[in-house]
Amino acid sequence: MQTIIVIGIGAGDPDQVTVQAVKALNRVDVFFVLDKGEVKQELVDLREEILRRHCGDRPFRLVRGRDPERDRSAGAYAEAVHDWRRRRADVCGELIERELGPGQTGAFLVWGDPSLYDSTLPILEDVLARTGITFQIEVIPGISSVSALAARHRTGLNRVGRPVQITTGRRLAEGRPGDVDDLVVMLDAHNTFAELDDPDLEIFWGAYLGMPDEILISGPVRQVAEQIVAARSEARARKGWIMDTYLLRRRTET
Repeated sequence: MQTIIVIGIGAGDPDQVTVQAVKALNRVDVFFVLDKGEVKQELVDLREEILRRHCGDRPFRLVRGRDPERDRSAGAYAEAVHDWRRRRADVCGELIERELGPGQTGAFLVWGDPSLYDSTLPILEDVLARTGITFQIEVIPGISSVSALAARHRTGLNRVGRPVQITTGRRLAEGRPGDVDDLVVMLDAHNTFAELDDPDLEIFWGAYLGMPDEILISGPVRQVAEQIVAARSEARARKGWIMDTYLLRRRTET
């Protein structure tokens, strides 16, 4: 049977690729990439750099498919994401059926870790459910942007006996949970942190974590929010895209 390996490749630094991931890379016959266009060509280039660095002299085949556009202005968010994932699954299914031979191994290289706010696994399950294509799936975990963020700021994600929650900017805009003092926020396209007026709230923010143009800012939200908004705007204008995340921490007496 054909095999598809979903390989976590870290947050952007080729040195974050684990030994387990390197071993998996060297089993692969075909690497599949969903191309997001010229603006995000850097993300494809980084994948190719990872393959050159970790596959040695072994030749590899890289097959690209066009990533469908997602309607980010749609009012029905869940329905828009579901439609986008369905069209992504169609592209992935076509690539696997056309490019992967009997008994061969294909792979998708996933930023960070495949288990955390990534659509590759459910998309592959959709391919299996809706098509006649059959393959087995393996998953190799990776260093997530959340782990990289904490490491770069030299802090932990949680404190003794306290929980940590991971959420999205969209959910944060609906209200910050009152019983969680450590909150990791991903996919915040609207600088939601800047709307939080809490003198005890600190932020540890990072963009392009692990990449050459990584940006790190931390401090009380009231003091650094405008600095982060400005840095985020400048970086997005310069590169055409941005990947960032942050930890919100409420200062407590204990």
